[in-house]
Amino acid sequence: MAQEDIFKKLVAHCKEYGYVFQSSEIYDGLGAVYDYGQYGVELKNNIKKYWWDSMVLLHENVVGIDSAIFMHPTIWKASGHVDAFNDPLIDNKDSKKRYRADVLIEEQLAKIEEKINKEVAKAAKRFGDAFDEQQFRETNQRVLDNQAKWNALHNRFAQALNDSNLEELRQIIVDEEIACPISGTRNWTDVRQFNLMFATEMGSTADGALKVYLRPETAQGIFVNYLNVQKTGRMKIPFGIAQIGKAFRNEIVARQFIFRMREFEQMEMQFFVRPGSELDWFEKWKETRIKWHRALGFGDENYRFHEHEKLAHYANAAVDVEYKFPFGFKEVEGIHSRTDFDLSQHEKFSGKKIRYFDPELNESYVPYVVETSIGLDRMFLQVISASYCEEQLEKDSRVVLKIPAALAPVKLAVLPLVKKDGMPEKAREIIDSLKFDFNCQYDEKDSIGKRYRRQDAIGTPFCVTVDHQSLEDNTVTIRYRDTMEQERVAIADLGKIIGEQVSMKNLFGKIN
Repeated sequence: MAQEDIFKKLVAHCKEYGYVFQSSEIYDGLGAVYDYGQYGVELKNNIKKYWWDSMVLLHENVVGIDSAIFMHPTIWKASGHVDAFNDPLIDNKDSKKRYRADVLIEEQLAKIEEKINKEVAKAAKRFGDAFDEQQFRETNQRVLDNQAKWNALHNRFAQALNDSNLEELRQIIVDEEIACPISGTRNWTDVRQFNLMFATEMGSTADGALKVYLRPETAQGIFVNYLNVQKTGRMKIPFGIAQIGKAFRNEIVARQFIFRMREFEQMEMQFFVRPGSELDWFEKWKETRIKWHRALGFGDENYRFHEHEKLAHYANAAVDVEYKFPFGFKEVEGIHSRTDFDLSQHEKFSGKKIRYFDPELNESYVPYVVETSIGLDRMFLQVISASYCEEQLEKDSRVVLKIPAALAPVKLAVLPLVKKDGMPEKAREIIDSLKFDFNCQYDEKDSIGKRYRRQDAIGTPFCVTVDHQSLEDNTVTIRYRDTMEQERVAIADLGKIIGEQVSMKNLFGKIN
């Protein structure tokens, strides 16, 4: 099945089973804005907990804050967002659709890369165990030709980005004969910059209103509170400040479901270090963060690092963690060495000293910062994409979300075999005894087989069936989602069995 078809099924599954809904759907929706349903919000909260605890509990020198969405507008002048937070946009004159020029070129690079991978896959199938991929890539002429084409385009693209050369970006699109996906034509406008910040007004009267912005990132809320946290927490460098919060960007090209939205949530940690040590810490956090992703068990081969072609104005090192979605490798997390840019800018624009006195060096300085920034919504999509599975069984098929048990929205479904003979009451007793430990669900509608399938589609890792024997000896049948195996266990042991499987400790043990 084509990857595009899989992605369409995944999107439909999210709606059908209460994970994600189009925002304002009864009014025909609002573009690139989504609501999380009853299971979506549980998964989202579990991802937050996995991230938050991995930062704040596992590191004694990392603490958390929750800063406001509205901030003084001069903050965004200091950070560079007012003058430099732009995307290069291009319009197709026939379809009247607007695109990000850099994304169009990145997709062209991905197409060339896909051609290479198809050649490699065909050869691997043909030669079997004797296949030497590295040798094939270095000797096959079609692969070499495509690789040379990719290298040339990549170098030209990187140069245009670094030079902020909008004319060259347009020329690349023309030379590569990139067509509009809607009209199929190559009738393009010039490339121009577009600021992504949402502006609004704060104040009781029009004359006295202050122009403010919905924050385009959560990091600045950490930077302007850096000294408050350092002093009140008596923090010693190196230390970090973590935050989870909403951010807003007026994305013109918002697509691929919840991958790129106008209202989204970030999980960020800014780590403050001595000047000169930032690149060592950059490498350490890079390693720590990739372990965090791989601990979920979605396959190490589905992750890769992508070095930035163009460094942001504040960075001296930057890398993305990319995951292989159905639509290709895409960024889920960024790790940046931001130098002292942000704190120095806020010191300059505010007129306040934002320095750290280092007792070991007996001197004051503006700390350098290493940032880890992950999009919660993209992480959500990564988990759903990796977990969605269609399985053909002996007599039928099933769709199952193999979500890691620690992240699953519902941990346990309790199912009475029939709606009589005291079984519903027994099932309710089990839920009452476990509901303060796990998110449990009671389900008595339809046959037991249909109920299993429904829980598979939701991603529930454990189903417990109460039958006649349960009333006699206080045992139940527990069914495991991924293997569909069943075993008889004592009701008194359920808490321990499930608790061990759904504990976040299972994930944390793979990080440390």
